[in-house]
Formats: sequence, structure tokens, C-alpha cells
Amino acid sequence: MKSLPPTTTVELGAATLEYLVSGTGSPAIVLINGAGGPIAGWHRVFAELARSGTVFAYNRLGIGKSSKPAEPQTGESMVETLRALLIKAELPPPYVLVGHSFGGLIANLFARRHPEEVAGVVFLDATAPEDVAVMAAHESALQRWLKSAVDLLFGADVFGETTHARRTVELLEQAPPFPAVPLAVVTGGKPALRGLTPARALEARAEHQRRLASLSPRGKQIMAARSGHFPQFSEPELVVRAVRDVIAAARTESVEQGEG
Repeated sequence: MKSLPPTTTVELGAATLEYLVSGTGSPAIVLINGAGGPIAGWHRVFAELARSGTVFAYNRLGIGKSSKPAEPQTGESMVETLRALLIKAELPPPYVLVGHSFGGLIANLFARRHPEEVAGVVFLDATAPEDVAVMAAHESALQRWLKSAVDLLFGADVFGETTHARRTVELLEQAPPFPAVPLAVVTGGKPALRGLTPARALEARAEHQRRLASLSPRGKQIMAARSGHFPQFSEPELVVRAVRDVIAAARTESVEQGEG
């Protein structure tokens, strides 16, 4: 495993947040984990991304050294916490947001609500808003039993982000349109839990990935043929290249606007 730089913890109101920063240059690359995912999940791409600019990763509330959440973790709460943390870390916009899995919902809402702060977006096998209802509708009896068992064993996560996923989707539906920024959608070619997921759900999710790429007129889909749900593990070079391409497009646009 490639080592990561040491993390920093800061107080943000009544909460403690853990993050790390490396590299220099603008736009800053902001890595947004999937649900329950720690900073360490970026270990195969972090150092290479730091060669391209400032790269930032963090643990959301309830993960790593970050404190447990004291309020419902809706998309609005998570976006504003991230923005406040970036300010605390002295990282001004614009940002290239890189959202994996559930982190894609956060990146999506951030870009819609604060387009002036976003230079580009990369979705890594990201959750689309439509996925939340589709996957719930096709949840198997085994998956429901496992969730109930976990809740009984550890207690229901009343403030958890997945508990409030439907509210986050509602916020996305109410938000302004996605901005016309450079956008890359990296989709795993080997869907996770393929054997446990009905074909209709898999087909719907594939369509949702295509729709994510159409959010921006500058969007494109990139198939990670050898990857499942974690292309940053199985095809890190492809992920790094996708991020670098978005950064290059964002920098070109910035220069053109400056000349204009």
C-alpha cells in the first residue's frame, strides 16, 4: 500500500474533522469518499494526483478521527461542512470535485449550489440520484435482513448519510441545473454485487451513469473495463488520467476567459 501524508484534525464548530493536503496549484482537487469510506481509500491515486496540483482528502463525520455527527447528514449539511473545512484548510476555490460512490451525490449538489466555486467534476462509479429509489426497490430479502441485523447489533444510525439519502435526492431535485463545467464519469465495467442484483436494476444503473455524463455539455463517460465499484483501486492510472484531463480543460477555460 502506498503511504499517505500525515493527516490533520481541526475543530469546526462543535465537530472535529480529519483531512490531509499535498501538492500545489489551482484548481485544488477535492476527493470525496463513498459512504463510510476513509481517506485511506485514495492511497493508490493520491500521490500521483498531488503531482498535478493541490489535492485534498477528508473523513466525513463518523469516519476515522472525525467526530460522530450530531445532526442528520443530509446533502446540504455535508456540502456546507465540506466548504467550511476547505476554508479552514486555507484552500480557496475553484475546485475539481472527485466523488466516489455516495460521494457523487455530494459533489453533484455542491456543483449545483455553488457553481462559481467549481472548475470541474469527476464521478467515480458514482451514485446517481435515481439510483437511490431503484436500488431500494430492488433490495433483496438478504440485504434487508443484513441491514436489520446491523441495526440491532450496533443501533440504528439515525444521523447517518445513507439514512438521509432520500432527503439528499430531494435537495438535488430542487437545486439549480448542473453547471457547464468539464465533467468525467468513470464507470466500472463489472458492477458490484452483480449476482445479487436484478438485471433490471443493473440496466437502470447503467442508464443512470450515462445520464450523469449528460449533466454537462462538456461531459463524457469513461468505461473502466477491469473495475467494479472501486476504479481508484483497480485502474488508478485511468482515474488519475481522467482527473488530469478535467484539470487541463478547466485551466484552458480559465486562460481563455482571462484573455477575453
